[in-house]
Amino acid sequence: MTTDRTVDERQTDAARDASRTARLRTQHADAETVAAALRPDNTDAMETVVEGNTLVTTVSRATTGGLQSTVDDTVVNLTVADAIVDTTRTHSYE
Repeated sequence: MTTDRTVDERQTDAARDASRTARLRTQHADAETVAAALRPDNTDAMETVVEGNTLVTTVSRATTGGLQSTVDDTVVNLTVADAIVDTTRTHSYE
């Protein structure tokens, strides 16, 4: 027997099944733009919230290895997005 389930129900199950969680708090000159750059790569196991100039990304995964991989990818993406935002803010190409 199969049961049709909504995306929200599947996401709730994924969060409930996740036993490992990491919260990354990073500060940025333009946190909204960095968050927008990261959102396309976010999975159902991730949540990103902007609090002023701070970006809070919470990752929940079922395994430590999965959590580590997702956090590693997120840190690289944060670094690149922040560098691009910083470069565009400090250089004028007129």
